[in-house]
Amino acid sequence: MKTIKFLIFIAIIFIGFAFTVQQKKAEAWEVPTEYKSMENPIANDKASVNKGKMVYMKHCRSCHGNKGLGDGPKAARLKTFPGDFSSVEFHSQTDGEILYKSIIGRDEMPNYEKKIPSKKDRWAVVIYMRSFKK
Repeated sequence: MKTIKFLIFIAIIFIGFAFTVQQKKAEAWEVPTEYKSMENPIANDKASVNKGKMVYMKHCRSCHGNKGLGDGPKAARLKTFPGDFSSVEFHSQTDGEILYKSIIGRDEMPNYEKKIPSKKDRWAVVIYMRSFKK
């Protein structure tokens, strides 16, 4: 009887660990030089923010959350934390770096070149993501 209780106890602990897998922090990105120096060609105005918000809500919100905190409904299933777009670290990047990471992607971050074919829409998302600054 003690053996069965012990095995049940071990099974409960094992199952508990299986559901509490911690997300790891993303490793540093290698952004090509040409992206690092890219400047956003569209105006940072209300129309761009609204366009960026529309595209963000369609393609990004599910992982990155409504306010870019990395808390979207799919975020918990990711192995890597999707990032906090309100952080100082995020806003210290150039627009080109943000564009590269958002559109080209890597690992769990999908490539959005086909899903967001318009360059204006891509840059509008960068402008919208800049609005998450604390």
